[in-house]
Amino acid sequence: MQEPSITPELIAAHGLKPDEYDRILQIIGRTPSFTELGIFSAMWNEHCSYKSSKKWLRTLPTTGPQVICGPGENAGVVDIGDGQAVIFKMESHNHPSYIEPYQGAATGVGGILRDVFTMGARPVAAMNALSFGAIDHPRTRQLVHGVVAGIGGYGNCFGVPTVGGEIRFDPAYNGNCLVNAFAAGLADTDSIFYSAASGVGMPVVYLGARTGRDGVGGATMASAEFDADIDEKRPTVQVGDPFTEKRLMEATLELMATGAVISIQDMGAAGLTCSAVEMGDKGGLGVRLQLDDVPQRETGMSAYEMMLSESQERMLMVLRPEKEAEARAVFEKWDLDFAIVGETIAEDRFLVLHGNEVKADLPLATLSGSAPEYDRPFAEIASPAPLDPSSVPWIDPMDGLRALISSPNYCSRQWVWEQYDTMVMADSVRTPGQGAGLIRVHGSEKMLAFTADVTPRYVAANPFEGGKQAVAEAYRNLSALGSVPLAATDNLNFGNPEKPEIMGQFVGAIKGIGAACEALDMPIVSGNVSLYNETDGAAILPTPTIGAVGLIRDPDTAITGQAREGHVALLLGETQGHLGQSALLREVYHRAEGDAPPVDLEAERRHGDFIRDNHRWIRACTDLSDGGLALAAFEMAEAAGVGVCLDSDDPGFLFGEDQARYLIACSFDAAEALMIAAGKAGVPLQSVGRFTGQSVSVAGVSAPLDELSTIFRTRFGEIFDG
Repeated sequence: MQEPSITPELIAAHGLKPDEYDRILQIIGRTPSFTELGIFSAMWNEHCSYKSSKKWLRTLPTTGPQVICGPGENAGVVDIGDGQAVIFKMESHNHPSYIEPYQGAATGVGGILRDVFTMGARPVAAMNALSFGAIDHPRTRQLVHGVVAGIGGYGNCFGVPTVGGEIRFDPAYNGNCLVNAFAAGLADTDSIFYSAASGVGMPVVYLGARTGRDGVGGATMASAEFDADIDEKRPTVQVGDPFTEKRLMEATLELMATGAVISIQDMGAAGLTCSAVEMGDKGGLGVRLQLDDVPQRETGMSAYEMMLSESQERMLMVLRPEKEAEARAVFEKWDLDFAIVGETIAEDRFLVLHGNEVKADLPLATLSGSAPEYDRPFAEIASPAPLDPSSVPWIDPMDGLRALISSPNYCSRQWVWEQYDTMVMADSVRTPGQGAGLIRVHGSEKMLAFTADVTPRYVAANPFEGGKQAVAEAYRNLSALGSVPLAATDNLNFGNPEKPEIMGQFVGAIKGIGAACEALDMPIVSGNVSLYNETDGAAILPTPTIGAVGLIRDPDTAITGQAREGHVALLLGETQGHLGQSALLREVYHRAEGDAPPVDLEAERRHGDFIRDNHRWIRACTDLSDGGLALAAFEMAEAAGVGVCLDSDDPGFLFGEDQARYLIACSFDAAEALMIAAGKAGVPLQSVGRFTGQSVSVAGVSAPLDELSTIFRTRFGEIFDG
């Protein structure tokens, strides 16, 4: 097949700017082949190289005594004691999910699961964080149905429980939905596998499904804005097969037990190119590939297509040669392809052969390590003026609560969770929709808690405080269960970093995230950056999702109960009545004004410690975030099937979104003990009402609990199935 000539138009189509192409010419001293151009495009795009974000990612805290492996591998590894580790990561599949919702979301789940079991861990939990446009936008309904079905279809067939997540709607996502997928797995600390190749002349082995033309150029597509030609990008979306992935996981874990694996890497973004280059670069070796030996499911595939295909359910491994027969037998048993497609070499070369021709011959270390790194100019985002409380008309608190629980942003997500298998593997302690997810560590008394959090409107108003708040909310969600937060993964979703105001959002959010992670001892151990989330120049809200994991060593310290008749409602933390950027302001008055709530990190840590230290007195606990006290109290009451009576009629007190706050349900005697403990600890704690009866009452205005519960539980389905 005649390869196309390298023209300025072809270079631009590969996402390479003229100065970047000039750098390629300097590196190799000649015009690249078409395949080489594709390889550089794959390795140097934003999705793979982090060229706009590396400078700032380096400022994040990534280490701690609990961290076994931080960023740079397929996933982060954290010690949970007893010779065990939790391995986890969050990644985006935003662009593919907007183009083809079902397969985009499904392959996002598949990719993050491979990141986990590639390191020798069996996946035990999944989450997702989803952002869609306005509910009346013509594409929102299709996107919601397709994405939710794709996540459920893949995860359910694979057999991993979805234990939590979040979903939001805002016109800023009309042209660019966000699909962030999280997975966590368990492994023994002495049986963790890494991706650095070692040894010269070692076989490079292709594992899993065959290579097709789906997903060719997907990583480059994910590093560009959308425009009017969006439908032409459909062929760059991968197609997933969860049953093949399940077999691939079982075969991979069985293979690892044989001692045959020197190193192993998932074929994710940029497929064979990225996996081979990363393995060689981390081991200080070169790689020679013979593409004629790559298992293919389509005829006549070119070297360019094979190197850039993002066909799913594939791995690349460096094998101990004496174990070849044993390793091959494992994959043949699972009816998966096993093919030696190359070898490691001592020279610093990435040599790609096809049909007796050299299709690429590049310096491997330079290809990997010389991607452009930009110090993008950024505009400092000025904090907005505080909201004038007098500008917010008084509202009957019951009307305010009804507005929140009938909004798709705050009603029950039951319609979503019911499409996911939340109990497979039989270790889930609670179903989604009640704060952080919780699973048992099989065969032990330990439990792991999981959460994913961010409030994009806070980040848009004040990137620094919004970044802090995302981490602080994750910390609170884990603490509310009595767990000790261990570490976090981030998924940083922003618009075009070449715009100083967007880069300003990114830099401010990173600074806030870093400050909070440092103060709360939650290092970032893995993550993903997704930029260029724009359509026709309109950017999404800045959405730096924080996924976090917490540990409960003793089940007796877990706070997993529900409110009961006669329980006291206690509010931990100080309330100033902050309504700027609040849910009430948005849902009732359709306004996004004022500053984000300030985050006192010392108070966050002090209050989280108080919850853990006094777990024996606490029956149920939830953090206060969107919707403040009123929404938190309703959700706690509704989950328990018991009414609640709140004493205040002040909208600021009821709906304010001040941070570092928790709502506690406990007996009268326990409330007395907690008050004494709070006095000694110097933390603010007050009684704000009680759980009783079968109605929700705010300052004497009541509504039947079952009536409000019906609104809360059916609203989402009415919107998307009605």
